[in-house]
Amino acid sequence: MRFETRLLTGAAALLTLASCGGGDLPLASAGAPTVERVSDYPVKLGEPFTVGSTTYTPEDAALYDEVGIAGWYANSSPTANGESFAPSAISAAHKTLPLPSYVEVTALDTGRTILVRINDRGPMSNDRLIDLSEGAARQLGIVDKGAAGVRVRRVNPPENEKSALRSGQPATVRMDTPESLLKVLRDKLAKQAKPAAQPVAVEKPAPPPKANSAKPAKAAKPAASAKTEPPKPVAVEAKPKPKTEAKAKAPAPGGNYVVQVAAFASRANADALAKKLNATVSPTADGKLFRVRFGPFATEKEAQAALADAKKRGYPQARMLRDQL
Repeated sequence: MRFETRLLTGAAALLTLASCGGGDLPLASAGAPTVERVSDYPVKLGEPFTVGSTTYTPEDAALYDEVGIAGWYANSSPTANGESFAPSAISAAHKTLPLPSYVEVTALDTGRTILVRINDRGPMSNDRLIDLSEGAARQLGIVDKGAAGVRVRRVNPPENEKSALRSGQPATVRMDTPESLLKVLRDKLAKQAKPAAQPVAVEKPAPPPKANSAKPAKAAKPAASAKTEPPKPVAVEAKPKPKTEAKAKAPAPGGNYVVQVAAFASRANADALAKKLNATVSPTADGKLFRVRFGPFATEKEAQAALADAKKRGYPQARMLRDQL
């Protein structure tokens, strides 16, 4: 009897130790995807790299706080710090922050804020500040929009929240950002989107000619001649100008194909992305959404080429639409 009691006591102790240890182990829940065990150490920075004509140098910026455009991405290869990419995890790619590090990401159209773990380098596009995993984009509420204006602020959350993200689970959702602060952040993003004013060359007027000090020559007197009657004017029949009918230029053939990159509830966010992509903004009939689009294109072939270009530029969620202009 005493031997059985000792066995039960030992088993209970083992269960207690198992439940207390391993902050990096995946959280066990019904139907939850299996996520590899990951660690926050060692922290990596990496070498500078170039996107287009811009060079980015990773750095440990403790007070990082920026606004920009967020997209979401899929990755079939390991992340930049060597972890397996998990689409359902709440993670992201950033160009300069340490790997890993933690940030609060706020959607500027709704104020919703979530905690995200940075474990990858990117986006490999100069017009985006951060690329979220599908799980993070879904939690933030932008997975159907493709891209959205966000604030990214580096934080140092408590260990239990870090452990949740390492295990592929979301951390507790933060309080929504108040509208007064959102307005400030939206204005900051709008100013970033405006191109710098180019200096306008003003042509200086030519200086007036210098006055000639020489005395003007006297006009020569006409030589005396016999009086003659001035010649009578000859009536010349003015030929009417031939009437030319203005031919209106034939309008360019309008297509019914467009390539949609994203849709926003905020017009300012849509305008910001459209300016960067040289695209257009098309509001919906009810005025609740503002769609960023390329086109219209006359043929499906042209639209397909634009779609391929949009995906190559880092917008895998872009799609071709017809009869929805």
